Amino acid sequence: MIGLRNKVIRVIDALVIFSNLFIGLAGGIAVGGGLVALFIVLDIIPRLAQLTRSYDKVHWFEGAMVCGSLYWTVADFWDFKFGISWLTPILSGSIGLLHGLFIGLLAAALTEVLNVLPILAKRLGIVRYMFGLLMAMVLGKVSGSLFDWLIYH
Repeated sequence: MIGLRNKVIRVIDALVIFSNLFIGLAGGIAVGGGLVALFIVLDIIPRLAQLTRSYDKVHWFEGAMVCGSLYWTVADFWDFKFGISWLTPILSGSIGLLHGLFIGLLAAALTEVLNVLPILAKRLGIVRYMFGLLMAMVLGKVSGSLFDWLIYH
C-alpha cells in the first residue's frame, strides 16, 4: 500500500512539473509573440534603418534585438551580478543609456502610430470623444506604471 502511494505521489509530482513547464513555455511564447507583433506593427527595425540610413545592416539590428532579449532573459532568470564593484556604476550607466535610446525609439514609433487614431475616430464616429480617449490612455499608462513601481515592487 505504501509503495502504491509513493508511485501515485511521484506521478502527481511529474504531472505538476510537466504542467509548470508547459505553462511557462506557453507564457513565454505568448509574450515573445506579442513583443514581435509590437515590433512588426510599429515597424521599429525598418524605421531605425531608415533613420540611420543603414538598410544593408537590417539583419544586424534584428540579430541584436534577438540576442539582447535572450541574454537579458537569462540574466534575469539566473540573477546575474557583476563581481567588480567599481565597474558596476559604469556598466549600469551604459545599460541605462542603451535602454533610454531604445525607449526613445519606441516612443517615436508610438507617436507615428498615434497618427492612426484620428482616422480611426472618424470611421467609428467618436471624434468628439478623442480627447477623453487620449487622456484615458495616458492616465491608464501613468497609473499602471506608478502602481507597478510604488506598490507592486
